[in-house]
Amino acid sequence: MGIDPGYGRCGWAIVTDRLTYIDCGVIETTPGYEGERLLTIYQSVCDLITLYKPQSCGLEKLFFSKNTKTALSVVQVIGVCKLILTQQNIPYSEYTPMQIKQSITGYGRSSKEQLSTMLIKILKCDIIHNYDDAFDAIAIALCHCLATPAGTLLHQKV
Repeated sequence: MGIDPGYGRCGWAIVTDRLTYIDCGVIETTPGYEGERLLTIYQSVCDLITLYKPQSCGLEKLFFSKNTKTALSVVQVIGVCKLILTQQNIPYSEYTPMQIKQSITGYGRSSKEQLSTMLIKILKCDIIHNYDDAFDAIAIALCHCLATPAGTLLHQKV
């Protein structure tokens, strides 16, 4: 599983350890009470885990921007995701955007187009996604698969 943590839109993707694309999407929250938004993310990620039963998960590590308000909200979503994964005994690892691009394209500063081209080649399918957040989650899931040899879970809970 790959998760691109976001407060308004949280991307998710499922890829097998044999590098087969299964599904992706976004969890959208509506502006309003912070607790309700986090609860929506919590419940939705729990539902995805129940449905797909992932063996491990990759999370995008926070890339801190100038907007501290946005960064603090994303940190809360990361915390919610880590809580769920820990409750469900699902090992996880975090990856920076540069690590994700490096693992898929061989270059940590590759463009979205280069990343998309490589994802399609590696997963051997046309990936249909409506949001960058879902696309990013696919890249995170694939990065996690490539970092975790098939049949093993090298990356344990942090």
